[in-house]
Parts: sequence; structure tokens; C-alpha cells
Amino acid sequence: METTQKTSAVKRFVSQRGMGQVITVTVGLIIMCIVFGIINPMFFTYRNIANLLRQIAPTLLIGVGQSFVLITGNIDLSIGSVVGMSCMISATLMTKGINPWLAVVITLVCCLIMGFANGVLVSKCKLPPFIATLGTMTIGRGIAQIVNGNYNTDSIGEAAQGFRDFFYGGKTLGIYNAFWIAIIVWFVLNYLLSRTRTGRHIYATGSNINAAKLSGVNVDKTIIIVYIVAAFCSCIAGLITCASTGTGTMDAGTSYELYAVAASVIGGVSTLGGTGILLGTVVGAAIWGVLQNGLQFAGAPVAIRNIVIGIIVVVSVLMDVVVRSGKVKVRKHS
Repeated sequence: METTQKTSAVKRFVSQRGMGQVITVTVGLIIMCIVFGIINPMFFTYRNIANLLRQIAPTLLIGVGQSFVLITGNIDLSIGSVVGMSCMISATLMTKGINPWLAVVITLVCCLIMGFANGVLVSKCKLPPFIATLGTMTIGRGIAQIVNGNYNTDSIGEAAQGFRDFFYGGKTLGIYNAFWIAIIVWFVLNYLLSRTRTGRHIYATGSNINAAKLSGVNVDKTIIIVYIVAAFCSCIAGLITCASTGTGTMDAGTSYELYAVAASVIGGVSTLGGTGILLGTVVGAAIWGVLQNGLQFAGAPVAIRNIVIGIIVVVSVLMDVVVRSGKVKVRKHS
């Protein structure tokens, strides 16, 4: 009886939507790690693994945020700008003598307002998500530039050392805190997506928005929630970025919207909505980090790294489109 129950639990786990893609990319991740370890044995040193996990943390955070949005069938191009806002607002406040933790709260509120604005523009104003978040992307970058008079900030100083240790430099159980923060956020949001009514509404909205409305789902509220989640994740990534450098930089988060989409789609989250699990986003972020780290160890120039990762993103999205199109044809014939 116990063996049967374990077998059923395994079958349920494997049969989750998007789990096939997760298993596939996990195998790919393992193969990549082995190859990079053979090319350069330094890849598997404790120091490199610890730094790699810390490097993955911001990508995982923004990937999770983007995954929420993608599952509803939308996209958020403002993620990178919100990261920049978070980095610059928090650093500017701290250099002005504001308590670091009060600066964190103020920064979080500002970023959540941006996420709320995205949600309202897409859900209530019916703007295409690409256009709406392209506009707020530019606004967010402008805010990041203007908060300190169009200059990067000075060092946030020794008074903010606790902030830097908490978000970046400190370790817990031998692993940098940045990674633990990302994992905790992932666990909370994974529970929200997989175990709550809100999560079911998110999937329903992405699967068929008209059917979701007929089923009583508050689609507008759901869309606003996912954009707020994306802004929250971007804010935390921005705080980690600020803590890593000890300064506010206006170009922080540049191209992060690409990283977020990459982590999501590589991990099996569909750009067409309704499909994907956050476990895949973890693997997608890990693949992104391992590729960057491993190609660097292999001596590949930055241009080659960008080309390789870009090809992987395009192939991942193409495979998703082909698979989804095939399923639609099968349903029509059946």
C-alpha cells in the first residue's frame, strides 16, 4: 500500500503541467555542468559554486516575476527598469542619511506602485502589454536617472553594512544570503501559484481569458496581481544589486527583461500563457547562470556568450510554439 501511494505521488508530480520541459532542461543542466567541469575543474570548487548561486539569485527573482506575468498570457518589459529604480532609490535614500531599512520600505512601495500601474494599464485600460510595459520601462528608467540628479550615487557607507550583509555579502549555512532570499521568495510565490485560488485564476486567465470570465474569475484583479508580483521580485533584485556594489547605478537592471524571459521560457513557461511551473524557472535561471559562468571559465568572449544564450532563448520559444500548435491541431481533429 505504501509503495502504491509513493508511486501515485511520483506520477502526480511528473504529470504536472510543464513538468516534461522541466525534466528535459534539468538533464541539459546536468550535462552542461559536467562538460564545464571537464573543461575547467575550477568550475566545481566551493568558491565558484557559492558565487554561482549568488549570481543566479537576481535572475531567479526576475524570472519568477516574469513567469507570473507570462502564465496570464502577458509580458512585462519594465522589469529591468524597476530593478534600476530599486537600486537607485534605495541607494540615494541611504546616502542622504535615511535608515537603510526605512529606505528598503520606501523603495518597495515605489516599485509596487509601478507594478500596480502596469496591471491597471493592461487590465483596465486594455493597452497591449507590450506597449504598456514598454512605456513604463522608459518611465522607470527615467525615475532611476532623476532620483539622484542624473548621477550614480556615492557609496552607501558603513551605516548600511547590515543592509549589504543581509542582501548580498553575508552567509547562512555557508551559502550567500542573496541565494536564500531568492529561494524563500520562490517558495512563497510557488505556494501562491500552485496551491491557492489566486494561482488557479492565473492559469485560467492565461489558458482562455473569455472562459475564465464566464467562470467567475476576476481577470482584471488577477492581471494586476501578477504585475505587482513582478514588481516585487524586481525590487528585491534591485536591492541585491545595490548591496552588491554598495552604490546606486542608473543602468542597473539593463537587459534584465531579457534575462527574465530567458529564465522563464527555458524552464518551460509558455509565452502563449496558461502553462508552466516555477520549478522550471529555477532550472532556467540555473542554466542561464551556468552558461554565463561556464563559458567565462572556458574563455569564451562576452559576444559568444550572448549569442549562445540568445539562440537558446529563441529555440525554447520556438519549441513551445510548435508543441502548442501541434496540440491545437490534435484537438481539432479529435
